[in-house]
Order: sequence, then structure tokens, then C-alpha cells
Amino acid sequence: MMHVEVHDGTGPHLLLVHGICSSRAQWRPNLAGLAEVSRPVVVELLGHGRSASPAEPEAYTVAAYVARFEAIREDLGAERWAICGQSFGAGLTLNYALTHPARILGQVFTNSASALARRNPAITDEMRLARLAGFEDRGRAALEAMPFFPKRSGRLAPAVEAELMADAERISLTGVAQGLRYTAPGLSVIDRFAQTRVPTLLVNGRREKSFQPVRDEAARLLPALQVVDLDGGHPVNLDQPEAFNDAVRAFLAAAVRAGG
Repeated sequence: MMHVEVHDGTGPHLLLVHGICSSRAQWRPNLAGLAEVSRPVVVELLGHGRSASPAEPEAYTVAAYVARFEAIREDLGAERWAICGQSFGAGLTLNYALTHPARILGQVFTNSASALARRNPAITDEMRLARLAGFEDRGRAALEAMPFFPKRSGRLAPAVEAELMADAERISLTGVAQGLRYTAPGLSVIDRFAQTRVPTLLVNGRREKSFQPVRDEAARLLPALQVVDLDGGHPVNLDQPEAFNDAVRAFLAAAVRAGG
């Protein structure tokens, strides 16, 4: 159901989970650098890239994703591994680490309001679903209007930008709609983030101004949180790939040493 690619490398397996409207291309500039200290395992969210787009709501719950991550780990024969989530994907990986801390050597995540957002009590489930009611009716225009839908910016390496744009053609309107309906409401871990028991690194793109108060609250809630601030935006691993790779390599090397 979920597309998985296992890359060669040295060290523990490293699960890489992209955000909404992205694909395996999210990690293209990072794979070679991360392979120096890990064996990258790239997955694509339901409705994205080469993954399926099932209609059943149960397939999109956070619990279903956590179960899939565990199944992948078991198939790899890895007793423990590292995980990394970007944006929407960070909500999934942070939930996974809270559910199965004994399986995680260390976790990395990037800017993710969805993972650390506090719910607005003024917005009920009925209101949220009503806003989504016409999403599929608007067709592909609804996808292309989303803030994280890939657009040509000239900021990225041409090959990376071209791959992101090509994979954007694969995005399923139904899959994204189901993810917004059934995955997004369960992503936030803000009320449990202080219970995190695995080594955790936030690589923060400080040019995303709206995320900086969230970054500060995360550091307050989890004093053991390691934070590396980079001069990047929301997709910090793409904006600053070399600096991102350096931060993650150092973190994973220390996590492996600490984990024996």
C-alpha cells in the first residue's frame, strides 16, 4: 500500500517520511550524505508518488501509519532504527516514537506546525469537515492551491525541482483529501511531546517565521530536545541540504554511540 525504497549505506536504517504534496524527491539531496551514517528507507505517503490511494478512512489514521512503519522495520529485520519526518510526515514520526520508543535509536524532524499545533477550540470537527466537503469537487485546482504544492521557484537544484514537479503529477486528489480528513486531526503531539523518551533533533528552518514560536515552545516542553537552526524555510532539508546532512550525521553518530 505504501511505496518503500531501501538505499545502501552504513549504519542503522533511517526511515524518511515526507510531507503533504511531496514525494521521495524530498530527500534526493540528502540521500548520499545520510548514507554515510545510515541506510535510508524512503516511504511515500498514501495518495503520493507511487503509493496507493485507498478510499477506506481507516487506512489514513495515524495508528495505521504507525503500524505500517513497524511492519517495515520488522521486514528489514531491524531491532531498532532511526526516523526522520518532514512537515506533515513529522507528525507521523513523532507519534511513532511516542508509541514505540524502544524501537527508536533517535529521531529527527523539521518544521511542522501540524505536529506541534494546539487545536483551536473554536473550530469543531463539523466545521473542519464542512471546509473539506468541496475539496474533491474543485479538482486538481484544489491541490495546486495548497501552500506546499510544488511550484517552480528557482531556489532548488534544477534536477530536484524537476523531480518534485514530475511527482506532483502523481498526487491523488482523493488520497490528499482523505489524509486531510483522517490523518491530519491525529497528527499533533503537543500535549504529549514532553513524554518523548528518545533522543530528538529538530532541524529548524528559521526563515519560516510562523514556526519560530512553535520551535521555542517545543524546546521549553522537552529540555532534552536538540535544535539546529539553519538559514532555510519550511523545506529546510532542501534549502540547506549540506548543513542539514551535517546536523543529522552528527546527531545519528552520537545516537548510535549512546545506544550501543
